[in-house]
Amino acid sequence: MRKGPWKSTPNAVYEINYHFVWSTKYRRSVLVPPIDETLKKVLAQTADEHGYEMLGMEVMPDHVHIFLSAPPAVSPAIIVKILKGTSARRLFTAHPPLKRQLWGGHLWNPSYYVGTAGHVSAETIKRYIEEQKTHADFDSPSESSRRSGDRTGPS
Repeated sequence: MRKGPWKSTPNAVYEINYHFVWSTKYRRSVLVPPIDETLKKVLAQTADEHGYEMLGMEVMPDHVHIFLSAPPAVSPAIIVKILKGTSARRLFTAHPPLKRQLWGGHLWNPSYYVGTAGHVSAETIKRYIEEQKTHADFDSPSESSRRSGDRTGPS
């Protein structure tokens, strides 16, 4: 059982949550039933296939909101490229008339928004970093040497 919100890979313990938003080409309102339901399934399946944890999703007629967690080795640009590319191909295959509704046959606008969210606020992290120097001044010499890189075991 996990003892916190953290996830791990062989090389990292992390809690990275991304909020992505992107729109359809020309903001066309084409993500309507039954296309919206197909899109939700495709995005959830694609996220699962790539090891991303889908935390939330909403499909509007002309844009998509996704909240997901992914390992730190995967950049947000790669995540959105995979989600947008895979979803466009699968939607065009499942709903052929969709391609005719969009000039040039592109489903998504090339731009997107990404923001991050974690367990603690940015202010908490800033305060923690600022307080490190104060706490280090009161440490014993052995503790200070461990912090500076002379690690002989796990901390």
